[in-house]
Amino acid sequence: MMTVLYFASVKEKIGLSEEHVDPPASVATVSDLIDWLAARSPKHAEALASRAMLKSAVDQTHVPHSASIGGAREIAFFPPVTGG
Repeated sequence: MMTVLYFASVKEKIGLSEEHVDPPASVATVSDLIDWLAARSPKHAEALASRAMLKSAVDQTHVPHSASIGGAREIAFFPPVTGG
C-alpha cells in the first residue's frame, strides 16, 4: 500500500489531495503508476494526461517518470512550479 499525493491543478482535477492505493506488481515505475492511475477514472485521466507538464516525487525526492517505485511509501504528482 502506498499513498499518492496530488497538488495544485492535479488535485483540483482529480478532486482528491491524496489516496491510498495498492497497484499490481506490474506497476514498477512512476510512468507505469501514471498509466494505472489514469485508468481509474476520467478525472484521473484528465489530470495525468499532460505528462510533460507533470512532475513527480518518490518519498519526497524529485524523480523522472522512469524512476522505480519499488518499496515507495509515498508518490506525489504536481505541475511545474514557477516563481516570480
